[in-house]
Amino acid sequence: MKLDTTLAIVTGGASGLGEATARHFASRRAVVTILDRDANRGPQVAHDIGGHFVETDVTDDVSVQTAIDQACAQMGGITTAVNCAGIALGIKTVGRDGAHPLPAFQKTIDINLVGSFNIARLAAVAMTQNTPEPDGARGVIINTASIAAFDGQKGQAAYAASKGGVVGMTLPMARDLASSGVRVMTIAPGIFKTPMLAGLPEDVQTALAADVPNPARLGDPLEYARLAAFIVEMGYLNGEVIRLDGALRMR
Repeated sequence: MKLDTTLAIVTGGASGLGEATARHFASRRAVVTILDRDANRGPQVAHDIGGHFVETDVTDDVSVQTAIDQACAQMGGITTAVNCAGIALGIKTVGRDGAHPLPAFQKTIDINLVGSFNIARLAAVAMTQNTPEPDGARGVIINTASIAAFDGQKGQAAYAASKGGVVGMTLPMARDLASSGVRVMTIAPGIFKTPMLAGLPEDVQTALAADVPNPARLGDPLEYARLAAFIVEMGYLNGEVIRLDGALRMR
């Protein structure tokens, strides 16, 4: 698989890691369809990169199937799916206001974990229709976890649980799809300079960056995008989780 023949869908492609991935893939001549709930920013990014946009709720099976169908019609198929849609809530199991609200926990699981699986399962069906490469490859799914899956901090019970689920389904999904020629990989980013972090005061960003051993800075979303591109082209990578965190271990 090569980037210049890639037909990619990118969830959460209107901002952050997803936007960086969509832009980088397009710069390498991939055809990209952005799947996002942001009906304002999404079309703008798609226009910038010469791609497509479909308003999508990753937690809804009808919405995702419609998005997959439209992406296939616009691009002539799907060879790569990158899951970047997600949310992060900071709520303690028991805080000043009492127990962690169950709806907030469920929403985090629904978007981060169920949403990733929903996209993966339906994109995989489309990929099985592709003509195989000489090595049998028909596609690749790249999910996004987090280092919180391994060493989540206080207030991250819901987030860490959702990302731990993404890590946990990587290998079995890769094994499920092996006979179809579809690979499954997961990237577990550390602290990246996404819009959420960019809105924090400069001193807070500096303090966060200081915790990263080397290099002592926040991650650049383009670094995530470049790793995703490498995964697409490195056909022997399968069923694995790659930490992208500058050796950060949160405590």
